Amino acid sequence: MNRRFSAVTEAGAGHRYAHDKWSVREVLGHLCDAERIFAYRLLRIARADATPLEGFDENTYVPAGAFDNRALGDLIADWTATRSATIALVRGLPADAWARRGTANGKPVTATALAYIILGHVEHHLGVLHDRYGV
Repeated sequence: MNRRFSAVTEAGAGHRYAHDKWSVREVLGHLCDAERIFAYRLLRIARADATPLEGFDENTYVPAGAFDNRALGDLIADWTATRSATIALVRGLPADAWARRGTANGKPVTATALAYIILGHVEHHLGVLHDRYGV
């Protein structure tokens, strides 16, 4: 991820491809927020917690995160720490945890599915960063 952003300047990190779209910084901040939430869901379900987990509205989280007020390097460090924590969680799950089921955002989901959701969500946004932002 660090390499991907190596050519992005602080000014470039504020770029939006349309006036109503997130900036590069906001996309990166959103990735951190969403990964934390998805990993929390994974943890709860993998630990056999059957409590239904609420959804979240990324369109309220991003402005509240004030990501455009942060340095790009700080957001990259935040992302690196967030991803490292998710990797540690996944590596530490016992084999039987992967099949456990729960409810997140009103829908049934397994721990395995959440791991794929985490990866797919990041890949989606990396594609958007590449295609729409040139990052």
